[in-house]
Amino acid sequence: QVQLVESGGGLVQDGGSLRISCTASGRTLSGYAMAWFRQAPGKEREYVAGFSRTGGYQYYGDSVKGRFSISRGNDKNTLYLQMNALKPEDTAVYLCAAGARVITSSLRSRTAYDFWGQGTQVTVSS
Repeated sequence: QVQLVESGGGLVQDGGSLRISCTASGRTLSGYAMAWFRQAPGKEREYVAGFSRTGGYQYYGDSVKGRFSISRGNDKNTLYLQMNALKPEDTAVYLCAAGARVITSSLRSRTAYDFWGQGTQVTVSS
């Protein structure tokens, strides 16, 4: 079983930056796709950014392209999201996800991932 724990969320002003982290335990996640999703109150869970299973491809949601950057630790069990130029509409709970069978065409689909963290709250004030 894989456990994912997010950290680093908080309150930041409009235009500010924040880096959040996800640490995995239970098994090595080499060969797993990993991603960040977010969910705001009353809205559907939205894909933010992620890596393919091989790690060779990075994908970003349209709303964060050019502002957010995803990276992965050398041990493959840590995932980071550097968020710059934050906007109030980025306010959400950010969740880490991992999946061993995620194919490229399903990277942005929340149903493709097997394991989820509890999330970390990011709030951007205007």
